[in-house]
Amino acid sequence: MSHQYGWNSSTAGLVQSSFFWGYALSQLPGGSLAKLFGGRKVLEVGVVIWSLATALIPVVAGFMPGLVLSRILVGIGEGVSPSAATDLIARSIPLQERSRAVAVVFGGLSFGSVLGLLFAPPIIQNLGWESVFYIFGLLGIIWCIGFESLKGKQLGNNKGLLNLGQSSSGSDGLVPSAVSSESSDSSLEDLQNSLKDVPWGAFFKSKAVWAMIYAHFCGSWGHYTCLSWLPTFFSEELNLNLTEAAWVSVLPPLGSIVITSIAAPFADNLIANGVDTTKVRKICQTIAFVSPAIFMMLSSVDLGLPPWEIVAFLTSGLALSSFAFSGLYCTHQDISREYASILLGITNTVGAVPGIVGVALTGYLLDSTHSWSISLFAPSVFFYLTGTAVWLAFASSEPQDFSKSGPES
Repeated sequence: MSHQYGWNSSTAGLVQSSFFWGYALSQLPGGSLAKLFGGRKVLEVGVVIWSLATALIPVVAGFMPGLVLSRILVGIGEGVSPSAATDLIARSIPLQERSRAVAVVFGGLSFGSVLGLLFAPPIIQNLGWESVFYIFGLLGIIWCIGFESLKGKQLGNNKGLLNLGQSSSGSDGLVPSAVSSESSDSSLEDLQNSLKDVPWGAFFKSKAVWAMIYAHFCGSWGHYTCLSWLPTFFSEELNLNLTEAAWVSVLPPLGSIVITSIAAPFADNLIANGVDTTKVRKICQTIAFVSPAIFMMLSSVDLGLPPWEIVAFLTSGLALSSFAFSGLYCTHQDISREYASILLGITNTVGAVPGIVGVALTGYLLDSTHSWSISLFAPSVFFYLTGTAVWLAFASSEPQDFSKSGPES
């Protein structure tokens, strides 16, 4: 698309970052809606929105305002999904199995990236770039139909499998949705009353919440800027063609799948054996931040390394960042099962800012400095290291009594 429409790096950065405008705007609404209606319903609506908006992109691609708007809609649809998934996990999964549940669900991001990067180049080369958006949009609709067919079926139990239906309160202490499946016609007044009951002030008085907010921002800066610009880096800096760059871009998410399969049971086993949950989350998140920082520093310094060693460094660092699924991404549920989706909505809203600012800023700096070290790697290293310091100082997984109803059991 960039070649066809003659975009420079700044314009490409604008188009890519527009996704995150919608992503940021939908975080808090997504968390609130998931708490009120249940994560399942919110997830279904989100997938429909982003699938239809994806299929619309080729139609409006030549009209920049339309293209940006369609990307914003994709971001809105995807933005409600993390909170919806977090709501499902928080209501269904006990503490000792939470790392694995989060790893399986959010690990789908890496698996989807692998499949997308593998199939997109041949589809583009044989059918044109427009076909990718039509096909991926259709796949989302097909997924929705399949997911809807599971309605009412319990896919798991309290021993560790996800229940994608509405959970009921029981002896496991899991929290039910604020409305039942029969209450799908709840009025706007119900939503407003639910939002009034959310202890917003208590959230922002918690040091642990602020640690999650900053850590999410820092991790997202490195993740989103690399997600958006590494294929270009591989193509322009390492002189790889489209297919080679796509294959190389598969390596970080592929590595993430491997690391996630190791990190999740590692964290759960430590907790099951009596290690303090906060200590486990701190260990995992430190690995997730320090590892990519080190490998990015090695990649940004001119050591005369051959391209494939740089690829190996970046792949290793970004793969190890998946320890965050057993660190930061479990902490929302650790400190409050009831408000886990809203807490993720808060931190993910701030975490989406790097997608807006960081992705566009990287393109601007690249045009200005022509240096990948300054534009891509240096800011990421800074945020990874400062995020580590804040996390170690203030993070906590101790359950917190945000509401007036008493402490969580």
